Amino acid sequence: MAENGTHIITLENGYHLWTHTDGTGDIKLLTLHGGPGGNHEYYENFADKLAPIGVQVSMYDQLGSWYSDQPDFNQKANRDRFLTYDYYLDEVEEVRQKLGLDNFYLIGQSWGGALTMLYALKYGQHLKGAIISSMVDNIDEYVTHINQVREEALPADAVAYMQDCENRNDLDNERYQGYVDILNKGYVDRKQPPAISHLVDTTATPVYNDFQGNNEFVVTGKLKSWDIRDQIKNIKVPTLLTFGEHETMPLATAKRMAKQIPNARLVTTPNGGHHHMIDNAPVYFEHLTQFIQDVEAGTFKP
Repeated sequence: MAENGTHIITLENGYHLWTHTDGTGDIKLLTLHGGPGGNHEYYENFADKLAPIGVQVSMYDQLGSWYSDQPDFNQKANRDRFLTYDYYLDEVEEVRQKLGLDNFYLIGQSWGGALTMLYALKYGQHLKGAIISSMVDNIDEYVTHINQVREEALPADAVAYMQDCENRNDLDNERYQGYVDILNKGYVDRKQPPAISHLVDTTATPVYNDFQGNNEFVVTGKLKSWDIRDQIKNIKVPTLLTFGEHETMPLATAKRMAKQIPNARLVTTPNGGHHHMIDNAPVYFEHLTQFIQDVEAGTFKP
């Protein structure tokens, strides 16, 4: 059983992860942040929001992220060893063991949602329920959707400029990043909350670049091959799919997933972007609370 407070856990590989647990109750929730290379911060209020139903929430920063150890990813050996799906999946299982969690709920946002799917497939016997927040089961449908989003949000000359920069791998120039900022404000962080902003960018850039690329609107890393469409039918645990209605992930894919995962419920958050737990917290937590209550009561239905 996890103890409340901040604890640094030592992995079998010798590296250290930052963890923090809040809340009281018999219901346990472990959170997986996105990125890859993001951190736990949008989960900081989950214990408060779920306190009425008695949920203890454990958060951690994955290896390489801001509050945990950061291996030197300039070394190829470290990239090969740690920057893989298998590493981060098995890291979830080791964290679960070290925090003493079992028969628990697992929530993953974006990249964390990919890990949640993989965990439910490999280690599902430990789960009471899975929450997949803003993540789809393949990258191709995401890329198609993200290009449609960009064409709807920006003038044609801006889209053409971005595509030219991407073809030339000139992604760090000010004009290009200005368009990325516009898209982020429309579809990722619509509310632009000051509470989790920093004076510097806390993204674990080497991790993000290796899996994703330069930004949310172009995929050049390992995630280009993400596709488990043929596997999601094997996720057996009660599953909540939660998406924003104005976000980077395609809702059409979410609807298909809800049909293919045997025991899944899809909910959407009005006025929510990719981080809809912040953009429209009341609706997000209403959906999450209802899901947990239904599973706990044995009355969950898709």
